[in-house]
Amino acid sequence: MKIKNYLVGIIGIVAISLTSCEKPFDQLEFDSNRPVNVPASLVLQGVEYSFFNDNGRPFSAEMRWNQFYCSNYNYYATNEYNFGQMPNQFTTLKNVVKMEEEAKRAGLADVNGYAALGKFFRAYFFDQMSKRVGDLPMTEALKGIEGAAPKYDSQKAIYVQILKWLDDSNTELTSLIAKGQTVSGDIYFGGDLKKWQKAVNAYRLRVLISLSKKEADTDLGVKAKFAEMISNPAKYPMMTSNAESLQFVWNAFNKYPSNPDNFGFDATRQNMSAAYVDLLVSLKDPRVMITCEPAGFELKSGKLPSDYTAFVGASSGEDLADMSSKAGISNGAGFAPGKYSFQNRNRYYKNYTAENTFIVGYPELCFNIAEGIARGWATGSTEDWYKKGIQASQSFYGIKDGANTMVYSKSGSMAAADQVAYTVDFSFADYYAQASVKLVADKAIEQIVSQKYLSFFMNSGMEAYFNWRRTGFPKFYTGVGNGNSGRIAQRWIYPTTERTTNLANYTAAITSQFAGKDDINDQMWLIK
Repeated sequence: MKIKNYLVGIIGIVAISLTSCEKPFDQLEFDSNRPVNVPASLVLQGVEYSFFNDNGRPFSAEMRWNQFYCSNYNYYATNEYNFGQMPNQFTTLKNVVKMEEEAKRAGLADVNGYAALGKFFRAYFFDQMSKRVGDLPMTEALKGIEGAAPKYDSQKAIYVQILKWLDDSNTELTSLIAKGQTVSGDIYFGGDLKKWQKAVNAYRLRVLISLSKKEADTDLGVKAKFAEMISNPAKYPMMTSNAESLQFVWNAFNKYPSNPDNFGFDATRQNMSAAYVDLLVSLKDPRVMITCEPAGFELKSGKLPSDYTAFVGASSGEDLADMSSKAGISNGAGFAPGKYSFQNRNRYYKNYTAENTFIVGYPELCFNIAEGIARGWATGSTEDWYKKGIQASQSFYGIKDGANTMVYSKSGSMAAADQVAYTVDFSFADYYAQASVKLVADKAIEQIVSQKYLSFFMNSGMEAYFNWRRTGFPKFYTGVGNGNSGRIAQRWIYPTTERTTNLANYTAAITSQFAGKDDINDQMWLIK
């Protein structure tokens, strides 16, 4: 009897086991310990961090390509324009789609904060990718297995869509703000959609300015769209100060890239560039004394730290061995080594927060409006917006009328006793009265874009480079140190995955744009 009961028990266990094995395959794949759905607010945080982190941090390769600073130690980095594959933002775009889906799953209406921001993020990431390579899969992209080999859309079609996404985002945000709605999980503005709306509109102005070579294209309607935005602030609210900028705020966990932890590692391996320093020196602009230190060689020769000519940058095209030698030359006791200026140790290595990093900043907004008006796209005072941009950028660095205290490291260390303070008097009226600064009609675009370049220092990703590529301003330095036969590359190449998984469409795209080559020196539609 006991054996019979035992056999019945075994048969029962086997039956249960066989039944469990008959589950559909997709249920067998399911891991009950991992979430299938997450709140839209959590997905938003990941998107927002990628939004900042994947497009050029301070003191990164992108900032060398902006010619803000140079590497003088080739074991770690060079100043070559060896653009490789474009940063592939499609993974983040998939998260944007997921964020929108989760918002709807939670019961939100079709028009909700996550959907409105989703349109902005789509515009942002497609803009960041397209201006690096050209045509991209867009209409057939982000469809999962149903669109494993998407066709490419033309760069023009992409920008038509980008402008529409941004306009739709503004419209939806207006509706949501009127209802008093916010979003959760936002690391930039704490869910305040009024502030987001201003950032969206500032970005749309950036895109319109980036299309300046296409101002006659009626499908894009650049001039009309720009004029509408400037003439209708009720519909298109704009930032009014630096405080409203879309910016990343560093803290003790997300540390500014130059900080006390890496002072001994890279403080002397990164000197400042001539494109940035020489422009500031020529304008007698005190921003150079905030961001840079006087060259030890110049101080040893008898110059004071308050002398603008004591600040010297290296050509990004200089032979790296020569730059390394000049950057490391000993100037004797009591003087920092080198013939070049280095980043200001007191500002960038004293703590972990240094300065906020603009993603879309108020100074840029001012300069973009000034440029559009200077091009005849809208009515208004070019000079007023130009001056606002300069003053906003100088204010970001704490520069004010009157006495300004500057600090530099006497011998290059971070010891408190080595930090030397000096005073520089500044008057914006006197600064602006200089022939090199005061706006002149026939040089307006050069002056506006050059000042915009200075305001981009260590922020806004590669906008400094993109503006230079579009206008030729300010002067970028070329030579053997650039690699690429002494040339500045014009674009990135497509991801390798396009050649391995989407070959037919990839081939069609490079054939229609670049005669079958995927070359970093070719020019895309945007800049022709």
